[in-house]
Amino acid sequence: MPPDFRGKVALVTGVGRVGQIGHAVARGFGAAGAQIVIADRTATAVQDRAKEFTAGGIAVRAVAGDLATPDAARRAVAAAVESFGGLDVVVNVAGGLVNYGPALDLKPEQLERELAVNIKTTFFVSQAAIPALLARGGGAIVNFASVAALKPQSQMASYIAAKAAVAGLTRAFAREFRDGGVRVNAVAPGMMKTADNLAQMKDAKVRWVELDQLVAAVLYLASDEASAVTGEILPVARDV
Repeated sequence: MPPDFRGKVALVTGVGRVGQIGHAVARGFGAAGAQIVIADRTATAVQDRAKEFTAGGIAVRAVAGDLATPDAARRAVAAAVESFGGLDVVVNVAGGLVNYGPALDLKPEQLERELAVNIKTTFFVSQAAIPALLARGGGAIVNFASVAALKPQSQMASYIAAKAAVAGLTRAFAREFRDGGVRVNAVAPGMMKTADNLAQMKDAKVRWVELDQLVAAVLYLASDEASAVTGEILPVARDV
């Protein structure tokens, strides 16, 4: 039986495209009874997802903006407080692999972009959200690291560095805000079975992780069932 989030407010970032991780996570919280705020860079995409969720009976507010900037992160948190009266859960899905190739060929602007979409988004959204979580007497943040940061591969240096930074930030925030009742954990997904990944991997032999398996892990870490869990990086992968 999935956790019950009725009466809770969850902010999920990176919710723009159907069938991708952010979309699945937001649907999971909505199905569990949460009121949700969804955020993404692309206004039309996040608004389309909001219409979808509303049609399914989920209370939702959409916010568009570049979450690698403090202003957009603050607006997303403010939307939760204004629309639903507060914030209980934050899931920092926004991010992803930007650069694949030899480390010696990596250009400064490529490194900057990789860090922006992964660690800056996570930092600024969490920084903006923590006062709102503290105001509710505590809450949960679930970040997205990667199994690649636990078991590095070649050709992915900037991505691995960015996701390792997410893992470090998770542990640092968990320690700093534990006395306020804010728990901070992360999932470290393996190869997710999304439409994009299926198209890219084609006929390669892959030990896929299903979206519902990842969503279950996120819901657990955000729930009261994990009330004694903080500062942990949970691999959700079939090959670690």
